[in-house]
Amino acid sequence: EQTMLKLTRRFVLTAVAGFAALSLADLSPAEAAPEVGKPAPAFTGTNLEGEAIALADLKGKTVVLEWTNHQCPYVEKHYGTGNMQALQKSAADRGVTWISIISSAPGLQGHVSADEARALTTERDAAPSEVVLDPDGTIGKLYGARTTPHMFVINPDGTLVFAGGIDDKAGLKGIEKVRARLTEMVDLFKQWDTDGNGVISAQEMRDYARTSAKDMLERGRVSKAWATEKGP
Repeated sequence: EQTMLKLTRRFVLTAVAGFAALSLADLSPAEAAPEVGKPAPAFTGTNLEGEAIALADLKGKTVVLEWTNHQCPYVEKHYGTGNMQALQKSAADRGVTWISIISSAPGLQGHVSADEARALTTERDAAPSEVVLDPDGTIGKLYGARTTPHMFVINPDGTLVFAGGIDDKAGLKGIEKVRARLTEMVDLFKQWDTDGNGVISAQEMRDYARTSAKDMLERGRVSKAWATEKGP
């Protein structure tokens, strides 16, 4: 109960002046950043092998989106220390899908080809599940990602549960906040994944909702009508 309430709370780190821009066009009101606690914007991108990567296909898994620009000094710092790679590998060990997204436009800072992105991944010993190229900024605009590194965590039912930049003042503490949120998500995932197959089924989601509603009713936190509505 407490975990679920915590996961729906807005948790956005403050980005400070001096962040490297993603070289995206200015966001219109319709392209404002999505809200934590609400469904993550659906998207389909292309990985380095030219294959389609759709968020919809990852439902039932915890997903991390990492906006990156290898020429950004803050990205360089977090990869230079090996801290970002360690977080990626830890996430992979826990069954989390990590997608690094490059939204730098052609001719501007951070833009790379698929071959260059592949080489960067190897040189830095990075370990994302996928690298997606977004040169026209379509996905970046959906998420309001205008700085790097910018992190988003999406839970197995497709809800955005974390959105935040990692600034210089926060230093490695920013990474630790992402790590803590991932730990929460993995713990919740284990509660939902009752058959242990690594994917949350619709039935498992319903079972977890039913159990949580019953528990909240017994604790006097919700009305019987609410529990009846949310439980099935």
